[in-house]
Amino acid sequence: MIFIAVFCIVSFFAFKSYSRIYKTIRLGKEYNSGASTSERWKNLLLIAFGQKKMFKRWIPAFLHLCIYVAFVITQIELIEIMIDGFTGEHRIFAGKIGVLYPIIINTIEILSVLAFVATVIFLWRRNLLKLPRFVKPEMKGWPTLDANYILFGEIILILGIFTMNGADNVLQNLDPDHYPATGNLLVSSFVAASVFEGMSQSSLVILERIGWWMHILTVFAFLLYLPISKHLHILLAFPNVYFSDNKPRGEMSNMPVIMNEVKSMMGLAEEQASDPEEELPDFGVNDVLGLSWKNLLEAYTCTECGRCTSVCPANTTGKALSPRKIMMDIRDRADDVYKGIYEEGKEKSNYDDGRSLFDHITDEEIFACTTCNACVEACPVMINPLEPILELRRYKLLTESQGPSEWMPMFNAMENGGAVWQMPNERFDWAKEINNQ
Repeated sequence: MIFIAVFCIVSFFAFKSYSRIYKTIRLGKEYNSGASTSERWKNLLLIAFGQKKMFKRWIPAFLHLCIYVAFVITQIELIEIMIDGFTGEHRIFAGKIGVLYPIIINTIEILSVLAFVATVIFLWRRNLLKLPRFVKPEMKGWPTLDANYILFGEIILILGIFTMNGADNVLQNLDPDHYPATGNLLVSSFVAASVFEGMSQSSLVILERIGWWMHILTVFAFLLYLPISKHLHILLAFPNVYFSDNKPRGEMSNMPVIMNEVKSMMGLAEEQASDPEEELPDFGVNDVLGLSWKNLLEAYTCTECGRCTSVCPANTTGKALSPRKIMMDIRDRADDVYKGIYEEGKEKSNYDDGRSLFDHITDEEIFACTTCNACVEACPVMINPLEPILELRRYKLLTESQGPSEWMPMFNAMENGGAVWQMPNERFDWAKEINNQ
């Protein structure tokens, strides 16, 4: 009854938290990836499930794989724990699926040992070795704490498994009627012989229950914690990869209005009379409501691993730009907009709280980008930081007519003379002279 009550409470709050994430993502504009279903499934299997892009860096990829596979396979034992919790049984699958049961549990235990080792190494890399990509300015405070909380939670989860299995291993000999045989468990047998052998039956029963509750409560806490954590990528990486577009690297979205204007200016298209009363459109994006829902999904998928920032040439040379920070800023701003719309009751269509993405992201950051796509290529879950950077830059340049002082003369020359150089004559005057000869 206690388990069912806890499960219902956790389910209620989890539903509220994940509904909030879904509503926040749906604040974005419509999006069409253009990729075929077969391409989407291929990406999902190779990149999301297969961790293909992770293995560009073998050491962290292998360590991450240990935790990832352990997490996936452990869900099999979690299913049994959940059924036991609802029915009041103990190890309901033991003895009912034959030799398959000890094989599954042994596999989980071996993977848990590997995950424990990987977790300790990740803690060492972050807190003692201090890899450069983990100590960037945007990682100070909560982002670093968040990463450590999850890693310590992983250790608690593993300790719960071995406390439960180790005590249970001894109890199988003391009270076989209530503790069904699990077969020979390699790791738990060692733990039982080293730690639990010789304890009283009552003490073992308490320890077994402590391990059981430690495991399930850590899982529940993890479920509730994910919506405020970078580890939400555990769930969102799969839809993010599935809905990724199939555009070639470096291809930028076209703006037909600007394209037609340039064509007209260069004599490549017929000029169309414009309505003087027609309001000029906004070019680019200045807030999250102008981004697509895929852009927002990417922001919530970002695991803050910093691979994008570590390969960014602008960041490497000391510029303010960090693609990781851009995605973190979009996520933070999306949270603010959600509160304004859903909690304060403001209208989405004309939402304005006096703030925008430019209160989080500076001009220096967006104009430092070289559009080299290194960040896009580096992301292991196919996040595209370049797209929102370009949209923000376009807003500054085309809507607000603001930009670096070095750039503006070039744009003015292009607009007035059709060339990037400031010349007294128009670019194609020489061609007119030839035609007149």
